Amino acid sequence: MSDEVREQPHDETMTADAGSATIADEVAAALCERFGAASRVSCGQTVVYAPRERAAEIASYLRDHEQFTMCVDVTAVDHLGNPARVLPERVGAERFEVVANYLSHVRNRRIRVIHQVPESEPNLPSITPVYAGANFAEREVFDLFGISFDGHPDLTRILMPDDWDGHPLRKDFGPARVPVTFKGDPSPR
Repeated sequence: MSDEVREQPHDETMTADAGSATIADEVAAALCERFGAASRVSCGQTVVYAPRERAAEIASYLRDHEQFTMCVDVTAVDHLGNPARVLPERVGAERFEVVANYLSHVRNRRIRVIHQVPESEPNLPSITPVYAGANFAEREVFDLFGISFDGHPDLTRILMPDDWDGHPLRKDFGPARVPVTFKGDPSPR
């Protein structure tokens, strides 16, 4: 056995899109073909970059046809000032990404779907009607990033006070601008 340490690449170079001849992951291949998505492998997990307008359709397809029984998480990333990120060909970089992680208990596998969301139009369809568990995660993204989910049953703030101005996880939001006092806090501010 060798004492040599082998570096594993974090992002494999295999990319695929609707125009590619072969895609190693059959679920990613189906999403690319049906929805005009693109795919790559990152840290050993399949990542599909899909049009934001089709988020709810993709969630329904994953649940109804590919046996993904659970949406584990919905979150967002603000890429302000990060122009060098790795994206598959034909995927245009936008300021925000909404990331949904799905789990198939039946198939014992995961898939991550990323939607590019422009700063000028920060919205996409809600997947809460498809996966009820996405309710609070979408509200958190709305509250902290200002990204709206069309068709969400109760898109209201979940962490910040109702009168809070702005979205604190946006990269252009000033850190610690205004102290927040919580109910029942005995210390004066």
